[in-house]
Amino acid sequence: MKKLIIHSVPVVISGLWLVTECKTFNPITLKGPDFLKFYLILVLGFYLSVFILKLFAERASQITFYFLILIGGLGIVKLIRGIILGKPVGFLIMILIVELIVILLLTTFPPKDEFRK
Repeated sequence: MKKLIIHSVPVVISGLWLVTECKTFNPITLKGPDFLKFYLILVLGFYLSVFILKLFAERASQITFYFLILIGGLGIVKLIRGIILGKPVGFLIMILIVELIVILLLTTFPPKDEFRK
């Protein structure tokens, strides 16, 4: 439960930024720079939450990977939309590559099985 709350904080913060600054609930419809700000808040906040869990000597759990998949999926959907509309997507591609590297680093350490004693 602690991990779910810690990983939910960046989602809530980026959602609040989305509503207050852009006046929308849908990040897919944002223009490029606004989406990149939203996405960087989300990704950096999530990596900070993973770092905080590492400070508490916690290993990556399945919840961490679910959040990684959801955040990566959002970036991939926006990438596909940008390519279809013919918009520049270079920064988003760089962010997704870094995210892929982090996913690979986290998968080298097996997830903590909470049900096995």
